[in-house]
Amino acid sequence: MTATVFAALIGLVYVGFSYYSQAVDQRFFHPDHEIFKPSGNFGHGLGIFGSLLMLSGVFLYMARKRLKVFSRIGILKHWLEFHIFLCTLGPILIVFHTAFKFGGLVSVSFWSMVAVALSGVVGRFIYLQIPKTIEGRTMSLTEIEDYKWTITQDLKKKYAIPDEVLIQVRSSMESENSDLKSIKAMLTRLELNRKERKNVLRLFKAELSINNRIKRLKTMQKLFEFWHVVHLPFAILMIVIMLVHVGVTILFGYRWIF
Repeated sequence: MTATVFAALIGLVYVGFSYYSQAVDQRFFHPDHEIFKPSGNFGHGLGIFGSLLMLSGVFLYMARKRLKVFSRIGILKHWLEFHIFLCTLGPILIVFHTAFKFGGLVSVSFWSMVAVALSGVVGRFIYLQIPKTIEGRTMSLTEIEDYKWTITQDLKKKYAIPDEVLIQVRSSMESENSDLKSIKAMLTRLELNRKERKNVLRLFKAELSINNRIKRLKTMQKLFEFWHVVHLPFAILMIVIMLVHVGVTILFGYRWIF
């Protein structure tokens, strides 16, 4: 999905660079002005598709999270990735639709869109810090403890890691100077082949990661709640003004290719 976003951005820059790089007062004389201007076929089309992508990204993700009828369709984290994809590509198309001219009421919607996108990046970071199940649901402390217990059983039964080694490694992980080199050094003393040692190290890294997230869990949950307070109003404001803009455009008789 990231590749698609970059490909779209590069393609738009390549196709319209000679027009968008012109000073605003000189664009009228550009041979492709009628195509690239916001009301032109290309510019208008970007606005339509960009708006549809953003609206789809917002409302599909909200429906998946809040409506029971959609609760069994796909994994939530995949929906989140799709939401991020649509709400990244959509604003890019909108920026090129405006031809980089921001003024009037539409500018409020544009800067709200920028605020939504930037806060989305912050929200994505916070979201990743909160432990989740494979479906993308936030894990309870009981589920986290069960997950750690499963790791311990795998280490003992699959790889025959002695209790004293487990204690040493976990003591090392809890210390402030913990690093993977010291853990690797402990594992070299065990009778494990290269593949087994790699798998054991992966399990310890997973436990270390979950331990670090538990330490930050309450802080991140509070930040996530505060993030919703910031992200949602900007999203609503953006959508309302976008719909007003579309309504005014239709009222004044602007049409696309149909």
